[in-house]
Amino acid sequence: MPDWIGWVATATFASSYFSKQPATLRRIQALAALLWMTYGVLIHAMPVIVANVVVAIVALVSSFRQTLSQRKTVE
Repeated sequence: MPDWIGWVATATFASSYFSKQPATLRRIQALAALLWMTYGVLIHAMPVIVANVVVAIVALVSSFRQTLSQRKTVE
């Protein structure tokens, strides 16, 4: 059962490279990390869970920070 989540996470992460906007790429990668975290929970793998929580947080924070700095530059 959890294998399909790992495959979807892999496909999601790979698809992020088709994004033209860096913020979008990071948000898709954050989604993939959350899917990997879910996979880690299902297989009871704490290193997978923790690593992907960290990746998801960093990806989201950096994507919104970049978006906010771009808005300030335009104003």
